[in-house]
Amino acid sequence: MSLDGISMHPLAIELDRAVAGGRIDRINQPSKQSIVMSLRLPGKNVLLHITINPQNPAMHLIDKAPENPPEPPMFCMVLRKHLETGRIAGVRQYGLDRLLIMDIDFLSAGGKIITKTLVVELMGKYSNIILVQDGIIIDALRKVGTNSSRVRTVLPGDAYVLPPQQDKLNLLETPIREAIAAIRTKGDMKLSKAILDTCLGFGPVTAKEAAYGAGLPASMTISQLNEGDFASLENALQEITDSFREPCGAASIVIDKNHKPLATASFPLHYLTNETILTFPTISEMLGRASSLTGSYQIPDKDRFRKLMKNELNRAENKVQKLRDDIAAADNAEEYRIKADNLMTYQYQFQDRVDAEVTVPNIYSETGESITIRMDQRLSVVENVQAYYKKYDKLKRGKELLEQQLQHCLDDIQYMSSIEASLESSTRLAEINDIKAELIASGILREKPKKHAAEKQSQPFKFTASDGTQILVGKNNYQNDRLTFKTANPGDIWLHTQNIPGSHVILRCDGDEPAEDTLLLASYLAVHFSKAQGSSKVPVDYTRARFVKKPSGAKPGFVIFTNQTTLYVTPEAEVLQPVLLQEA
Repeated sequence: MSLDGISMHPLAIELDRAVAGGRIDRINQPSKQSIVMSLRLPGKNVLLHITINPQNPAMHLIDKAPENPPEPPMFCMVLRKHLETGRIAGVRQYGLDRLLIMDIDFLSAGGKIITKTLVVELMGKYSNIILVQDGIIIDALRKVGTNSSRVRTVLPGDAYVLPPQQDKLNLLETPIREAIAAIRTKGDMKLSKAILDTCLGFGPVTAKEAAYGAGLPASMTISQLNEGDFASLENALQEITDSFREPCGAASIVIDKNHKPLATASFPLHYLTNETILTFPTISEMLGRASSLTGSYQIPDKDRFRKLMKNELNRAENKVQKLRDDIAAADNAEEYRIKADNLMTYQYQFQDRVDAEVTVPNIYSETGESITIRMDQRLSVVENVQAYYKKYDKLKRGKELLEQQLQHCLDDIQYMSSIEASLESSTRLAEINDIKAELIASGILREKPKKHAAEKQSQPFKFTASDGTQILVGKNNYQNDRLTFKTANPGDIWLHTQNIPGSHVILRCDGDEPAEDTLLLASYLAVHFSKAQGSSKVPVDYTRARFVKKPSGAKPGFVIFTNQTTLYVTPEAEVLQPVLLQEA
């Protein structure tokens, strides 16, 4: 979803006009793949966001900075040391490549100006942010050694080498007719591929838009075009070239029916005729929306904990299956007792260490059926009887232990599922820190808790029903406990999905009877913030908060309750969505 070189040309102009002359006040690194610069300009402050997330690498202005981790990463510390208090001299593009360069000036001793350069390479999975001075790399967000690339390393102390320019035509400097002449030579190549192969900075989106603007199928081969087609293509390329010489004020995102972005550009897009097209007055606003739609920003550690819980749940589910297999095998313990009883009854009919197996009438068979008993010829008949009884006792005791282990494992799965659901509900760094503390305390995450300055306590979701009633929703197990046993009044209504991991929901009514619609909305929220999200006819239990208790020594979020009533609900999107937007 990254912009191509053509679309980055007006972006560089837009950013240069917006931040040139600004002083860098503060640099933060909210995630492993992004940095945010706070810039002071005459009469205003602006935030510059740079992300190298492979889904949507971008550099643009934002209105609100994301949360920052309590301790800045090392790369952030390096940038603060070298760039804070510097003044941005300008932002420019390298050729028509997906590479933006920001020069930062400093006044050194003797009045000499020193320039340091932040190179932002926005090239999909190869994206990077590199700090350079006098052609030497000071540091980089992604360090690339010889193990990763034999052609171009990016390491502190190395000389910075710009990516090689492609042997294509720059339409800002070359007459369009020369580009058309070059395209004519592509023979059986498809039109969109021929445009990509000829025009510097063009990506698939721009090439398809050029073909659409010419009224030609992108899959048509060059050999099929006539003179009129080439004339139309020349006009289409000229129109696109004119649109990216300056920001045109109509940056575009094309989204599908699921609100997932299909294409982005700094100019209007038309070739995806059956999809929704959103336009924006600035490229920064468009990139901000694209980032929101792709979900490219992740709270630090959230994705790591997701993967951890997935692995732990898989491990626990595999253990459950193994335990069930062992229990099934232990169910055969009775066979060993029956063989032992029969062998003891008929032991005087056999000699020691002679028979490999014996067949006798089964004393427990009402029809007189026989039973065959294998004998260990190394043992006497009596010792074989004792061996069968010992095996029976061992399996019987083992089954009880296995059943205890199975129940413990099933409880762990339910608990870990509740943490997994909490991760989906978490939207703030403080909430992720709650989950991290819980994972460490439970032994799932083998890390030592770090000592930080006092952090702001995480808060639950707060929604307001149409009648003004407040509904609170916990985002993790620690919040659920605080919400149920400290925040809620005894007369408030407590809701939770029945036997399904999810959030505790508190309907603030303090003993009064809530309106039916408000109670239904609270049950919708209980389903939405649970593992049953998207399901229908979900059972939701509700009772007064005074009937909810926490057993001594129970895990976070685990409660018992009485006097409950159960609703079976299917959340209605038209009712739920407007309420969810209150926390957007």
